[in-house]
Amino acid sequence: MSTALEAASDGWVVTKRNLLKIKRVPDLVIFSTIQPIMFVLLFAYVFGGAIATPGINYREFLIPGIFVQTVAFGAGITAIGLADDLQKGIVDRFRSLPMSRGAVLFGRTSSDLINNVFTVIVMSVTGVIVGWRINEGFLRGVAGFAILFLFAYAMSWISAVIGLSVKSVEVAQSAGFIWMFPLTFLSNAFVPTSSLPSALRPIAEWNPISSVVLALRELWGNAPAGAANGTGFPAQHPIWLAIGWCLLILVIFVPLSISRYRRAASR
Repeated sequence: MSTALEAASDGWVVTKRNLLKIKRVPDLVIFSTIQPIMFVLLFAYVFGGAIATPGINYREFLIPGIFVQTVAFGAGITAIGLADDLQKGIVDRFRSLPMSRGAVLFGRTSSDLINNVFTVIVMSVTGVIVGWRINEGFLRGVAGFAILFLFAYAMSWISAVIGLSVKSVEVAQSAGFIWMFPLTFLSNAFVPTSSLPSALRPIAEWNPISSVVLALRELWGNAPAGAANGTGFPAQHPIWLAIGWCLLILVIFVPLSISRYRRAASR
């Protein structure tokens, strides 16, 4: 019990250290917030009229997808931060201190989660301005945000593995984001999966991004009608599938990250 409390305490110290770093470099938060706002305005006002979403306004259909895309891309900060700490020798300094081995990783992922929370708050205000609403009540609204932040936290652990596996910040920046583009755009984040080619449709429907987006749309009352909402098991059980994807990612990548951290710290 005391070991767990010490690990939590050490992790919180590292979290505060990372948050102070963000405070000293506000450009990081500013530019990570500008991009999703640009996506909202671009898709809502430029492409929105060309995308059919039966039974729901496209802007309400869009915002859950933008939220998920934002936290997925925001997780890339974890890879950059860890690679930067390794390159500057800060991890070696942490190793010389009497602190939990997992504190660096838990502190890094926790601070990035807090950063994602701030970004989503800004995005929520932007969404309300363009016409997005939560139509299913307070509790379902909170449940949707809980799944969103669980997904954000899980994605940070994938990025942690990437950051600990590369040898420079520049490589971490590229490797942390390049795989996000096909994962995000081959999903239902911006268009219904029914509009995709038949060969790509099953891939998009089982995509973790699609599952989380569908869960948010169902909980918030932003789902389109009929086939535009998807078909099969992913469309019928989006909430449980989204939670399952998040837990599976954590089960795989938390121990993998800790293993990579021990190797990276010793090289």
